Amino acid sequence: MNRTLTTTGTLAQAVLPRRGWLAKAWVADTLLVVLGSLLVALSAQIRISLLPFSPVPITGQTFGVLLVGSLLGPRLGLLALLLYLLEGAIGLPFFAGGSSGYTHLVGATGGYLISFPLAAALCGWLADRGWDRRVMPAVAVMVLANVLIYAIGATWLGFFIGFENALLKGVLPFLPGDALKIVLAAIALPGGWQMVKWLRKGE
Repeated sequence: MNRTLTTTGTLAQAVLPRRGWLAKAWVADTLLVVLGSLLVALSAQIRISLLPFSPVPITGQTFGVLLVGSLLGPRLGLLALLLYLLEGAIGLPFFAGGSSGYTHLVGATGGYLISFPLAAALCGWLADRGWDRRVMPAVAVMVLANVLIYAIGATWLGFFIGFENALLKGVLPFLPGDALKIVLAAIALPGGWQMVKWLRKGE
């Protein structure tokens, strides 16, 4: 059977030791979900640049979303991003630039935030089938997830500033930065699998 159509597990499942108190699946899963939400929150504080003509800030946030989804798989990746949105909505300074509040979910950039759980689930679903183990399939995973984020985020933004402006201000300025994030994530994931392979050989 084609390897990419077979469930193979994710990198987090391969790395996390399932012994002691982590032997209980719900404990390990809860830990991964919480850590995943915190990783996205941390990445959202990395402000690469701020474009004054665009309502959407350039941050490391999408990098965190794609990475967490790929690391955790579809179910846990989805839950981690839902938890992240909840954390930011209730007032924790987890959104871009340390912002927070439920108004971010219903405002002009809310579509991007709402797309994150779906993008993470998509990355996780494909990673769970081995797409994150080689560079080119990993690139494809990241591109597909970014397209999903842009489709939902820019469409939502379009209702606030017009769809042409949404494309000009909410998509095009961010393509170079997102391309760099895609390359970094697509290198990191296969590299992580290679490290796991080397460590297992040494056991």
